[in-house]
Amino acid sequence: MIFFTKYQIRNYIGVAVYPFIIINKKYKEDIWLINHEKIHLKQQLELLWIGFFIWYFTEFLYRYYQYRNWHKAYLSISFERECNQFESDLNYLNNRKFFGFLKFL
Repeated sequence: MIFFTKYQIRNYIGVAVYPFIIINKKYKEDIWLINHEKIHLKQQLELLWIGFFIWYFTEFLYRYYQYRNWHKAYLSISFERECNQFESDLNYLNNRKFFGFLKFL
């Protein structure tokens, strides 16, 4: 289920928390952003939701320690790398392999 809001969470225009996608309403026509967040929903399902957030946070801390830069750490998270690479491929979720994010570690 997709919700559109006039608010942003920090500097992010979209957030996925299974089963919801929350997107700033200025970007409601951005199909790549919606696809990006749908990929996150699939990742969350694979790791039974809580596992996704534990992994995400742990990997972010590791990447932040590695790069000492918030934005670079965020972009280096395997989940984000998968989403960023395939957000423009609207058929990706139909062909995506289970645990597809692992190849981005």
